[in-house]
Amino acid sequence: MNTTVPYRSSARAQLHALRCRQITARSLLDQTLAHLAKVNPGLNAMVTLDTAGARAAADAADRHLAATGTTLGPLHGLPITVKDALETKSMRTTCGSPDLTDHIPAQDADVVALLRAAGALIIGKTNTATMCQDIQTSNPVFGKTKNPFDQTKTPGGSSGGPAVAAGLTALEIGSDLAGSLRLPAAYCGVYALRTSRGAAPIVPTRGHIPRPPGWLTSSDMIALGPIARTAADLAVLLDVIAAPAPADSAAWRIDLPAPKFTSLSQYRVGIWADDDYCRVDSATRGLLDQVTRLVRGAGATVDDSSRPVELATSDRLFRRLM
Repeated sequence: MNTTVPYRSSARAQLHALRCRQITARSLLDQTLAHLAKVNPGLNAMVTLDTAGARAAADAADRHLAATGTTLGPLHGLPITVKDALETKSMRTTCGSPDLTDHIPAQDADVVALLRAAGALIIGKTNTATMCQDIQTSNPVFGKTKNPFDQTKTPGGSSGGPAVAAGLTALEIGSDLAGSLRLPAAYCGVYALRTSRGAAPIVPTRGHIPRPPGWLTSSDMIALGPIARTAADLAVLLDVIAAPAPADSAAWRIDLPAPKFTSLSQYRVGIWADDDYCRVDSATRGLLDQVTRLVRGAGATVDDSSRPVELATSDRLFRRLM
């Protein structure tokens, strides 16, 4: 772990240091909050903080570890943020909507409850587009979030890539219907994963706005997922949130299979670099062609011609469903 700026280390390194008592949860939190106080005013990535609640949880984590020698869970003492679309008990949750300016949920979204059960310190909420319905991050309640690398550029939207990129948090929970995890990750130089949906999502979505606050269900197109500064850190958070809703955990569980192969050369890779329906510019095409060459060079079988669907038809169906 970076002992000078521990909050800039990977989530794995921070968790290891916490478990081994190289740093206390309270010290890590206070350093994170001090960094946040310096950086966030010019970035506007964090819009709601629960400093008192996070410090109380950090102190409780330190006492537990000192008394028992065991951690509270796999995210013991780690400061984490969640998108302002996820209801969080006793913490203002607006989804960027003026109609929800004063909304204080009485219970946690299912995924937030999973974070707490794993020992995470939820320090606050990251900005989002109004009702998550934009590919940038701006709303009438909190204003515009800036790209941490270039304030003339958008950070994408509508999840919290800027907060992770700027070191305000090592891990973030976001949501994605039309790119709201993937776009901010791409625009801010971090990693994100839109998780899978089958008969049910592998990450529970109940408590996400929209739907209206307090609904028992969520949209059948929304997926929740992790944002991190390393691909390995995505797995740290996925191992916690890929689970049934807490109320369902006694009845069933999710067991994700291990990877089938160990080398890229064992995979078939489909690449869809361009399409007449939605052309990419020359710089983007050049980058995708470079990726194609690298994947082929690694020994994978590459198919860059067949298409699983016809893009125009698929897009029309997606827009109707959305």
